[in-house]
Amino acid sequence: MCNLYEKLETCLRSVRAKTDFKPEVALVLGSGLGDYAEEIEIKDTVDYTEIEGFPSSTVAGHKGRFVFGYVKETPVVIMQGRVHYYEGYPMADVVLPVRLMGLLGARKLILTNAAGGVNFDFKPGDFMMITDHITTNVPSPLIGPNIDELGVRFPDMSRVYSERLCGIIRRQAEELGIGLKEGVYMQFTGPAYETPAEIRMCRTLGGDAAGMSTACEAAAARHMGLEVCGISCITNLAAGMSNQKLDHKEVQETADRVAEQFKKLVTAVIENI
Repeated sequence: MCNLYEKLETCLRSVRAKTDFKPEVALVLGSGLGDYAEEIEIKDTVDYTEIEGFPSSTVAGHKGRFVFGYVKETPVVIMQGRVHYYEGYPMADVVLPVRLMGLLGARKLILTNAAGGVNFDFKPGDFMMITDHITTNVPSPLIGPNIDELGVRFPDMSRVYSERLCGIIRRQAEELGIGLKEGVYMQFTGPAYETPAEIRMCRTLGGDAAGMSTACEAAAARHMGLEVCGISCITNLAAGMSNQKLDHKEVQETADRVAEQFKKLVTAVIENI
């Protein structure tokens, strides 16, 4: 762990050797939003394979690169393909990309994902603004010696998701006529979908959506002092809530179906952030 900051600095030097672009906003793209990065005003791209010591996404449909450019007037860095804990990487590597985007200059982070609906009021295709999260099923990215260069040993997590940014998401969704749910996201390790009993546990604990990413990234970002917000695309009802068998194809199909609305919402949020 003592070498983790050195690893981050090595990654930072690799990126800086290819671009001097300084972003203000970082965006992590989940399923269904993968091609959003290609629709912005692109200034530079850096493949993960070009960054020394950087983990690479192995999930189908997740490209592996950073895209630097502008959404309207806002300079952004977009992570086109995230790294998941279930791919076998240590948690420190899973959150390394988010930490790297913070070191590149981003002070605001928008996290997006595809998630299973745990709340019976949700349906596939809904968007849920994340108001809080539960991570008891995955190890904290802050375990081990603290990286003092990034943040304090015991960071406050009483408000992971910025009230200011949540307010922007609400307003923009309303102006665009896009329905928006709100709720608590619970991260599981994956890669198997959760069992019906695990989903009942999630609901009992107060979860509204379940997924395999995001919360650990949010915790690492808050440790660094970044302002964080998150939006889930509810792609399916979670295990035990319907008779339908769960598979990744259903997740991708639903995400693709509502992708244009998702892109409009994300763009509006970035413009007003």
